[in-house]
Amino acid sequence: MVGAVFICLFIIIFGIAYLYFSSRNKERLALIEKGADASIFVKGKREKAAPFWKIIILNLALLSMGIGIAIFIASIMINNVGLEEEVAYPGTIFLMAGIGLFVGFTLTKKLDKEEA
Repeated sequence: MVGAVFICLFIIIFGIAYLYFSSRNKERLALIEKGADASIFVKGKREKAAPFWKIIILNLALLSMGIGIAIFIASIMINNVGLEEEVAYPGTIFLMAGIGLFVGFTLTKKLDKEEA
């Protein structure tokens, strides 16, 4: 049963990748036939953006800090406020993780502007 799930998952991922690359190729060929310049396909390489590894490290660091702060805040809420453990931990972890990812998104936009 588990093997069938993995086979179906592989087939779905392969199908999506095949459709993506084949439709992208057809679209590019149609644009070239109409006389479009081939340099439009390397748009991402022309723009100077922050390296991918910097963005990943920044977002992972802020996510980890958000989760750590959330656990600390949840333990304070359990001990001092008397909130239930089943509510305090998931609620604060999701809240602070979301805040950390939002701050990471904002800092990534600033980082891209500085690199450009």
